[in-house]
Formats: sequence, structure tokens, C-alpha cells
Amino acid sequence: MAAKTLNDLFVDTLKDIYFAEKQILKALPKMARAAQSEEGKAGFLKHRDETESQIERLVQVFEIIGKPARGKTCEAIQGIIAESEEIIEEFKGSAALDAGLISAAQAVEHYEIARYGTLIAWAKQLGLKDAIPLLQASLAEEEATDKKLTQLAQTSANLKATKAA
Repeated sequence: MAAKTLNDLFVDTLKDIYFAEKQILKALPKMARAAQSEEGKAGFLKHRDETESQIERLVQVFEIIGKPARGKTCEAIQGIIAESEEIIEEFKGSAALDAGLISAAQAVEHYEIARYGTLIAWAKQLGLKDAIPLLQASLAEEEATDKKLTQLAQTSANLKATKAA
């Protein structure tokens, strides 16, 4: 068996985030339907559109490295999405539902932020100059979404969940 390299790790992680983004794309409409606030619904739908762009950028990165755009099962994202589905079921109709959805969405964002940050560092190390701005654009969107989620939680969802207690 040939020794594994940083390039192999880059490709593996690229497949991981590609799979994750595809799963997130499926989960976001469910989260939007479950959200009680209009602001939350709109935020999840806006991020669905961003996720489509992120998937397109990942396809471009696969093209840059000469590999087919294929995902690799990501157990971590499947677990995070399963937790969001549990929150939807267990807190349906409660004032705490939106706070729970935001926390699940932030778990997704933090996973994506970690993956994109790592891919950018490795792309720099591997000299994949054309891939870096594509990955950076997705990282910037994920960070902006995380900030919006924090703001929504602090100014609305957490307060509603507390008052209903």
C-alpha cells in the first residue's frame, strides 16, 4: 500500500465536505418548515441557496485537482442532522423549538467552518492557488451564517424560549 500524503488527505476531506453540503442541502428545507419565526424560516432558506453555491464551488475544486466530484459518507454531519431532526420532533410546538434549531444549525456551521479552514490551509501547502478563493468564499459564507444565527438566538429565539418556561 502506497504511503498516504497531504494530497490524499485533501481529496478525502474535500469528498467529506461535498457529502456534508449535499446532506445539509436536504436538511435545510425541513428546518425552514419547522422554524416558528419568519426570520428563522427565511434564514434557513437563504442558507439553502448559499449551500447550492458552495456545492458548485466544491465541484470547481474537484475539477481543479482533476478528480470527479464525489462524496464520502460523513458520519459527523449525519449525526448532527439526526440531532436536528430529534429537536424538531421533541420540541415541536414549543417556544424552545427555534432556539434548538439554531443550536443544531450552529453545530453544522462550526463543522463546515472547521472543514473549510483546514482545506484552505492544505490548499496553500499543496500550491492549489485556484482552489483557495473558492474555499475562502464558502468559509466566509459559513462564518457570516454563524454570526447571523448567534444574533437571531440572542435577540429573539432564546428570549422566547426563556419566557415560555
